[in-house]
Amino acid sequence: MLNPQPIINQVLDHPLLEEKEVELSIKRLDWVHEMVPGNKFFKLKYNLEKAIRENKKTLLTFGGAYSNHIHAVANAAHFLGLNAIGIIRGEETLPLNPTLSDAKSKGMRLHYISRSQYRGKTDDSFIEELHDLFGDFYLIPEGGTNSEAIKGTQEILQEEDQSYSHISVSIGTGGTFTGILQASQSNQMILGFSSLKGNFIKKEIDKLIEDYSINPKDQFQVITDYHFGGYAKYDQSLIEFIWWFFESFGIVLDPVYTGKMLFGLWDLIKKGYFPKGSKILVIHSGGIQGNRGFTFQTGIKLPSL
Repeated sequence: MLNPQPIINQVLDHPLLEEKEVELSIKRLDWVHEMVPGNKFFKLKYNLEKAIRENKKTLLTFGGAYSNHIHAVANAAHFLGLNAIGIIRGEETLPLNPTLSDAKSKGMRLHYISRSQYRGKTDDSFIEELHDLFGDFYLIPEGGTNSEAIKGTQEILQEEDQSYSHISVSIGTGGTFTGILQASQSNQMILGFSSLKGNFIKKEIDKLIEDYSINPKDQFQVITDYHFGGYAKYDQSLIEFIWWFFESFGIVLDPVYTGKMLFGLWDLIKKGYFPKGSKILVIHSGGIQGNRGFTFQTGIKLPSL
């Protein structure tokens, strides 16, 4: 199976933190595994174990053309000697972007479907069509969020993390946020920074909390003020912040998840949101591979490993 590296909490040093009298640390999940870094390691861990236990030879999942999840599943399958199929939203565009090029080079079979078809990705009838087309497979949903994923993301927090007053994490499908909420202590506030435009994500989180019987249910806040226009949207201030953060702390962020989260968190620190003496833990959920695709798509260079 996938064996993780020890997870390090990197303490940041900056005059603003001294002025506001808060401590800020970054949990470096981007270092947890060379092939499957970030929160994807934890989302896939028990899914992979279940697939192998059920003697499945093929993984099938869904994602967009720049999906971190597609990239991670392709790498994990290659590492474990499994087949992989990626159901990709939209038409094939050549040359392949770095994400899909990597996935294909790792042996993933890419199958493109229209956006209208993609909206039916959870329909039983569509899943049956995929079984008719590809045979037997282990299904991992888009973004990887299911009961096995939430079980895995509960392991992100370690015993030594109990001393933090606030834990900050970016939100995509909500699986990582939900697992961390379940694993948190009753005196900790979990801050989720949505990368998606609109307040609908709050209903999605409430549904996950109910579906997976997550407790406690009231020690969190979903922040929707730093999405920069919506999923994968950005402006120059976000790009400049990502470069500033890299030059200041040597940590690479991405413009979809971690960049927006830390932009928002840093802004809240400036505004005095956190009481003096607060200890903040930021979950670096990885996603750095996407920086190459961002440059491929926009021509804007970002820090990279």
